[in-house]
Amino acid sequence: MTERKSIFIVEDHQLFREGLKAMLAGNPGVEVIGESADGLEALRTIQKVKPAMVLLDLSMPRINGYSVMREIRRMFGADIKILVLSIHDSDHYVLQAFEEGADGYCIKDSSLEELRLAIRSVLEGKRYISPGVAAKVLEGYIERGKQLKPKSAWDSLTYREQEVLKLIGEGYPNKQIGALLNISPKTVEKHRASIMSKLDMHNAASLAAYAAERGLIAKK
Repeated sequence: MTERKSIFIVEDHQLFREGLKAMLAGNPGVEVIGESADGLEALRTIQKVKPAMVLLDLSMPRINGYSVMREIRRMFGADIKILVLSIHDSDHYVLQAFEEGADGYCIKDSSLEELRLAIRSVLEGKRYISPGVAAKVLEGYIERGKQLKPKSAWDSLTYREQEVLKLIGEGYPNKQIGALLNISPKTVEKHRASIMSKLDMHNAASLAAYAAERGLIAKK
């Protein structure tokens, strides 16, 4: 009898999670062993249950999908497969996902057949990327080959600064941000000052608006 592969779902929209579970229930080769609507809680549970695969949304409360991927890779290396399920189809999101350790990238409006193919491919150790997204990534490479684009203010932020910006946008004070990211409030304040300088913004409201514009804040 073929061993069933365990899957953990990290997705903050309940209806989408329920749809994924219903779809996977009809697949005899896999079983859902857990789910989470929160990036931080997801990491805690994944560390305990150690699934074969994580289906991961990028826009999550508290800790986003990129940070979740980094921590999974830090803790488990390549032992856990990661398939990103996202609404974002631009090459910026896709390339960063693979840089952070994704094994596959599938758009949320894909057909069920494509999603099944993505899951099967990644579990078999192959890379997967939705065809429409692959075309955009290729176009992005071609455009960058034609013209060297100046570095944007967003690109000047470090990954840690992006994490801090996301939490600022979600309304967390420095002390809570420090607790979530395991850094001191003083370090958070330094990151905040650096972010404001790089973005040329001077108050929390402007930072929150920018975070929302960049899609860092999970939409409810």
